[in-house]
This record gives sequence, C-alpha cells and structure tokens, in this order.
Amino acid sequence: MIEQKQLDYTDVLRQLKPDYVVHGDDWRTGFQVPVREAVLRELAVYGGKLVEFPYSKDEKYDELDRRTRLQLAMPDHRRGRLRRLLAMKQPVTFLEAHSGITGLIAEKTTIYQDGKAHQFDGMWVSSLCDSTAKGKPDIELVDMSSRLRTIDDIMEVTTKPIILDGDTGGLTEHFVYTVRTLERMGVSAVIIEDKTGLKKNSLFGTEVEQTQDSIENFSAKIAAGKRAQRTRDFMIIARIESLILERGMEDALTRAFAFVAAGADGIMIHSRKKDPAEIFEFAEKFRAVDKTTPIVVVPTSFNTVTEEEFAARGINIVIYANQLTRSGFPAMQKAATAILENHRAKEADDMCMSIKEILTLIPDEV
Repeated sequence: MIEQKQLDYTDVLRQLKPDYVVHGDDWRTGFQVPVREAVLRELAVYGGKLVEFPYSKDEKYDELDRRTRLQLAMPDHRRGRLRRLLAMKQPVTFLEAHSGITGLIAEKTTIYQDGKAHQFDGMWVSSLCDSTAKGKPDIELVDMSSRLRTIDDIMEVTTKPIILDGDTGGLTEHFVYTVRTLERMGVSAVIIEDKTGLKKNSLFGTEVEQTQDSIENFSAKIAAGKRAQRTRDFMIIARIESLILERGMEDALTRAFAFVAAGADGIMIHSRKKDPAEIFEFAEKFRAVDKTTPIVVVPTSFNTVTEEEFAARGINIVIYANQLTRSGFPAMQKAATAILENHRAKEADDMCMSIKEILTLIPDEV
C-alpha cells in the first residue's frame, strides 16, 4: 500500500512509474482539471498511459450522495462540526453568507492549489450583511426572527457549520432563549460583543459613541447562555472591543481571561487597524496563559495577513465577514449602469454569469 498524502498524484507516480493510470472521466471538468493535467504531464515523461472510464451515472450513487448530504445537514450532525474541525485543523475558515445562494457559493467554491483541494469550512451569518441585503441600517433593526429565517434559508441548501453574528446578544433574559433556538436549529456557534446600547459598527471605532459593557455584566450573560445549553456541541464566543475602542491591551486581556472563566468557548479579538501588530500581540500574550481556548479573528482591515501566518500565531478561526456583500453590490451597480447607458442589456452580459451556470450551482433537491 502506498500512502497518497495529497490530492495530486505526482509523488506516487514518480515512485511507482505505473504503465497505466485508470480514472473516471469526471475529472475532465471542475476543480480536478489541474490534477488530471499534472498526471498527463508525469505520464508523458516515461511513456505511461491514462485510461479513463465514463463516470457512473447510476441512480443508486446519486441517492447515496443525497442521503449523505441530508445526514450532514441534520441539526445534530451540523452543530458539532465546528468543534470537530477545530480539533483537526488550524485555522478553520468561514465566509460570509446572507442568503441561500451565497450559502451555496460559500459551501461549493473549491480551488486546487499546492497539490490540495481548498474550500471554506463554514459560513458566517453577519448582522451587517443580513441588514444590508434587506436595505436596512446595521443597528440591530433586523430582529432575531428575521435573522433566524436567513439562517433557515442557508441551512436548507447547505451542510457546513454556521457561526452567527449575535451582536451584543441583547438582554441576558432574551439571550438564553436565542442560545436554545440556535442550538436546536443546528447552528455551531454564536459570537456576541461586549458592548451595550444602540449597536454601531465596530469599524467606526471612537468616531461614534460606543459603550463597552462591564466585565461583570458580560460575564453573567455568557454564564447564563452556557447554562441554557442542552448539548456540549454549541459554542458561545466572546468578542472583545477593547482595541477597537482604544482601551488598551491590558483591558483586552483582562476581559478575555474573565470571559473564558465565565464559560466562553472562544475569544474573538477585533481591530480596525491595517497593521496586525496589536492582534499578534494579543494572541501571543493570551497564548502565554491559555494554550487551548480558540481565538477568532476577522481580518477586514488587516487583510494582508495569510491564514498560515494566523495559524503560526495560535489563531484558530478566520472569518471573512463581508466580502461577498462588498463584491456583489459594485457588480450589480455596474450592470445596472451599463443597461441605463446603452438602453439595452447586451453590454451588461459580459459582466454576468450565465443562467445555466447559476442553475448548476443550485441543487435539484433540497
């Protein structure tokens, strides 16, 4: 038996130099095309041959795949997948989704790179993007019932774990019911921030008035949420705004250790600076005391840092929090402008994905 450590077959082919490589013809399209091309190049070096068989279209295999997806989508299976991912790899990556179709993009987008297939590990349901998709301001105007409908739309067509942006969590008495609802739905985690009052986006920092909750009050909210849980799978992650509000590193660390002591399953540290130095400093000082509690970052501002660099700093979860929303709106505006300027749709076609491609993204059955 030969161990194949990567999706790429090159190392195995160089070791064995087989006369024939037999494979299904399904890799002629999709993300495996570069894998096939690499095999053909390697076979050409020593005269090996590729033999391809038509990929089976047996309905039994389609049914097996459908059942597997249904199983993965069930709340009890989906809920615990974030914890399992954290035990297997670092970092795990989440992409913003605010609808069923953006959930499908987050779930299905795959690239082949460095001998491996790469995908996002799950979806982040952002209050900013959810509000924006509904044309409403990001001030917690979209209530939790509407947020839950968005989650349900995404869950209906996807299987990967979901983390919800829970803003402040609201009143503690309300938060415990939110936790139970999310847990029952199969959401893996909720992230709540240590602020009070009318919600203002963190990226405004000190430009607008923002009030940070006391350590005691926020710790009590976390503890109440943990007591409300029915399973061990669900995670409550505390988001610390001290660096955003320029309260200093010591305040951020003090809060982090207090929130972990109150039961938080992870710590999200946020910054609006392009330089990641304060994020790295926090991670280093937090890890000097706490080796295991997951650290979450949202690199919207400090977006030059790679996932590998985050992993080297002991960071476990990287959330790309708003890129689908921010890329989608300019594209739609550009298409709308082109139609107005030209009094027809022809010029906008080059900006558009074909309807056929869109339909292939959407599953026939949900």
